[in-house]
Amino acid sequence: MTTITRRELITGTALALTAEGVAQGEVIQGDLPWKPGVESAPQAVHPGPWRFFTAAEGAAAEALADRIIPPDPQTPGGKQAGCAVFIDRQLAGPYGHREGEYLQGPFVKGSKQQGPQSSQGPEALYRSGLAALDRHCRMSEGGRSFAELSAQQQDGILSGLEAGTLALEGVDGKTFFQQLVKDVQQGFFADPIYGGNRDMCAWKMIGFPGARYDYRDWVGRHNERYPLPPVSIAGRPEWSVKKR
Repeated sequence: MTTITRRELITGTALALTAEGVAQGEVIQGDLPWKPGVESAPQAVHPGPWRFFTAAEGAAAEALADRIIPPDPQTPGGKQAGCAVFIDRQLAGPYGHREGEYLQGPFVKGSKQQGPQSSQGPEALYRSGLAALDRHCRMSEGGRSFAELSAQQQDGILSGLEAGTLALEGVDGKTFFQQLVKDVQQGFFADPIYGGNRDMCAWKMIGFPGARYDYRDWVGRHNERYPLPPVSIAGRPEWSVKKR
């Protein structure tokens, strides 16, 4: 009896499938090798009313995003890049609701490497964190909200939260700050289809090509700026197939 190894079995199967694919293949000329509109792409986020934030929370989130990523002459800040919109849509969806996560106790504070261990998810953390931040600002800054403060005052508050020296009522201010920074960063560099990184401003800043399907010619070319514009998951308007 002949013994067939696992590697031989896998190799033989791969060759058989390849041969079958070649036999059924076709030559494509003058058209794209796929049909548009049949993929299950993420639903694009469009500007509009807040879905999770209230108007006051949205204003605070935009002000926070603009201090975490301030604008400069070359690149928009967190607000204009749409970071608050990105966070709002994420909180209104599975991320905010913690879908797919184990939500039963016990809840014990673990190490940083173990990830979030709290019973409070992003949705609850933002709701309570923004409310506590607003109470602190109005009590210590003459009734003004965070969005109404000067940039210097806002930076002072964020520095206190980061260092753990500024306490928010009923909320771990440092945890809230860390969550906020992470989410603003993700919104700034994520694909524009999710609401942030508007006009691919962050990708243009760092020279990232985006979701281009092939840029192998540039993989080994170091310290050279990629000359082509970045591409979103949604593609580019000029790539749309024209009806004949």
